[in-house]
Amino acid sequence: MNIYDKAHELASALKESKEVIEITEAVKLIDLDQSSKEMLDNFRAKQNEMQQRMMSGQMPEQEEMEKMEKQFELLSQNPNIVRLFDAERRLSVIIQDVNKIITDSLQHLYNV
Repeated sequence: MNIYDKAHELASALKESKEVIEITEAVKLIDLDQSSKEMLDNFRAKQNEMQQRMMSGQMPEQEEMEKMEKQFELLSQNPNIVRLFDAERRLSVIIQDVNKIITDSLQHLYNV
């Protein structure tokens, strides 16, 4: 059994999953609406910037957090963006589950 072949099989299965298909379809719909695309792109850019700062130990101010929450609430009123977020959340759960399965399969190596 070749582990890399299995990894490629898993990658193909993920690409064909309903979650990835749903993400692709939602992104296409968002891309058709310039306003939605700009709002989402802006939110993600600010979110990434905030995460980078947090990783370097710089916590965001309360005002900035509140602004992000309001922006998220606004995005949550857009059905295509909600569809995207839901599909991304479901895909994230799958990836976490797969990671746990792999990690658990190696746990015996460290039980001394």
